[in-house]
Amino acid sequence: MAMPLHSVTDRARLAPAPERPRRVLISTDTYPPDVNGAAYFTHRLATGLAARGNEVHVVCQSEHGPASADVVDGVIVHRLRSAPLLVHPTMRVTVPARLDRLVADINPDVLHTQGHFVVGRAAIAAARRAGVPVVATNHFMPDNLFQFAHIPDRLRAGAGRLAWRDFSRIFNRADHVTTPTPLAARLLADQGFAREVEPVSCGIDLSRFHPHAEPKAWARKLFGLPDRPTVLFVGRLDEEKRIDELVRALPLVLNETDAQVALVGKGNQRAELERLAARIGVGDRVFFLGFVPDENMPQAYAAADVFAMPGIAELQSIATLEAMATGLPVVAADAMALPHLVVCNGHLFQPGDVVELARHLTRVLGDDELRARYGRASRELALTHDDQASLARFEAIYDEVAR
Repeated sequence: MAMPLHSVTDRARLAPAPERPRRVLISTDTYPPDVNGAAYFTHRLATGLAARGNEVHVVCQSEHGPASADVVDGVIVHRLRSAPLLVHPTMRVTVPARLDRLVADINPDVLHTQGHFVVGRAAIAAARRAGVPVVATNHFMPDNLFQFAHIPDRLRAGAGRLAWRDFSRIFNRADHVTTPTPLAARLLADQGFAREVEPVSCGIDLSRFHPHAEPKAWARKLFGLPDRPTVLFVGRLDEEKRIDELVRALPLVLNETDAQVALVGKGNQRAELERLAARIGVGDRVFFLGFVPDENMPQAYAAADVFAMPGIAELQSIATLEAMATGLPVVAADAMALPHLVVCNGHLFQPGDVVELARHLTRVLGDDELRARYGRASRELALTHDDQASLARFEAIYDEVAR
């Protein structure tokens, strides 16, 4: 029997409206193919959220110049017109623009900005005008800026204060602020940022980065490395990473072990590092592997016996976490967030103390039992940085600010 029309209408009125996915707009001044920690994290955040069923949009700089839009890895990427960054030929900067129309078209539930520079501040301004809640994550350290801007040492303290003041002015407009580690949160407070800052780990994919039982020769062969004890560094070959200290430590390590250093990454210090290695007689023991695609990074870690991170401006260091997840001991600078990652799984050295760095590397490379114990401890520590837990926390934050 046909149902009365008014009954059908009533039922339709009472039926719950279908829920659409959470819609997240991520703004960033650096995104792949850029190679740096912030770009890497932002890509992982975007694709991770999309894999969890969110509708994710990213607004960032164009990699070539003209504006474009495309779906990449399940993420809708809106690239803004850009121009070369004159002080750093491998990077580009977005041409300043209002983003009101883009925000209106996307109609996001939340904006999650990854910085306070050109794209970040434009996105925050547009979100505020549209009534969209804002979550802001800080990856910024003035040390990362100084080398690109070629700021002389004598001016860096003053430039740093101005940079932090500008950061505070922009991030004060956010509803919720995060940063990767408790130490990074304290750093913001020390710089006069009065807002509460929540530490949320960048997280790593523990299913991709894990220990390998196979002999390391197979992984070394993939990268053209001789089969000998290997110290690995992963990151930009730039000033604040202080890779020269690792190169200068190598002759001292070679007094005790048949070691080599493998450097994964690109940067403006490569030519200088090559000259340094040749000058001190280790040119044949330092291997520049260049850019390694993300899908091949687990094998790069598998080729190493110990991971070294001499950088002094790490707010977390995703590369160090990935090395730890792979079961590598760590020798790192006693600076910024690195002491939180090196507890019972390696050694810290004072930045600039090449002799101490060499001594720690020699000890780890020369003791199989110690190396295995440190490796197990690294993996245990890395298990507390599961990227799925980080993604779930960000989703909860989005819902909190949206309410």
